Amino acid sequence: MLINCVAYRDGAKLADIATEDISDYISQPGCFVWVALRDASDVELHQMQHEFGLHDLAVEDARHGHQRPKIEEYGNSVFAVLHLLELTPTDELRLGELNVFAGPNYVLSVRNSSSQGFLGVRERCEREPALLRQGSSFVLYALMDAVVDRYFPLVDALESELETIEDQIFDRGAGRANIERLYQLKHKVTVLRHAVSPLLDAVGKLYGGRVPSVCLASTDYFRDIADHLARLQTAIDTIRDTIGTAIQVNLSMVTIEESEVTKRLAAWAGIFAVATFFVGVWGMNFKHMPELEQPWAYPAALGLIATTCGAMYWRFRRVGWL
Repeated sequence: MLINCVAYRDGAKLADIATEDISDYISQPGCFVWVALRDASDVELHQMQHEFGLHDLAVEDARHGHQRPKIEEYGNSVFAVLHLLELTPTDELRLGELNVFAGPNYVLSVRNSSSQGFLGVRERCEREPALLRQGSSFVLYALMDAVVDRYFPLVDALESELETIEDQIFDRGAGRANIERLYQLKHKVTVLRHAVSPLLDAVGKLYGGRVPSVCLASTDYFRDIADHLARLQTAIDTIRDTIGTAIQVNLSMVTIEESEVTKRLAAWAGIFAVATFFVGVWGMNFKHMPELEQPWAYPAALGLIATTCGAMYWRFRRVGWL
């Protein structure tokens, strides 16, 4: 679906144009066209490929989706794949994708499986005509910067969720629930890491070494994106390490709780074993057991059993087994 199609010259907006008129504008000196599509159909992609001369492999990646974040160079154009992540109302992490084609006189962005729009990015670029004069390279930077900036609230949300789980680790009986939540959180962190780590390596192509010609005007801005990605990578690694530590502590707490239950059971088993011993001795039908014939034998036996069991209970309580 077409979101908008706009022509620019010298950092200023010329007009909203029809897709059929794209070729007329990109042929003009100093003019470039910025097209935004959402969940593009095969027909729309084929039309954009015809208008801009897009590479077949790049179009195929955009058509099929589910690509690893990457930046590839095709002749005098660049093709970038970025993951769009957003938390749903049920705290699940939804994965979308943004494909950006950038050439000397055009930018085509194709957003798939995501409700996050980029109208704010276009407004930002139009408010800064001095930067927009850099052409498609600055638009590419602005789109990438918007995607990367949206990762920071996700990191904050994951850190807050981790802190909440850590506060409950020492609650009795919460071991299984905590482990399940930690593994769910670990899955979210892994998804975020898969979005950030490949992009960190790819962005290095846009400001260091042999930079694609379409990006030469904005190398300093791409370096800024790399700095943001490095900060995100550090935060993600910290969260992953903390999750691993939390899982180990949680498993240790489960083991301690099981050990305490075992000690309680052993203590009560020992108390009842003593009572069973006395009852078993006096329950044997031997002829020569003179105490059985005494009138005080029964209460004395009960008293001895109660006293012994009470002494053992006191001892177990003192050592913390009961």
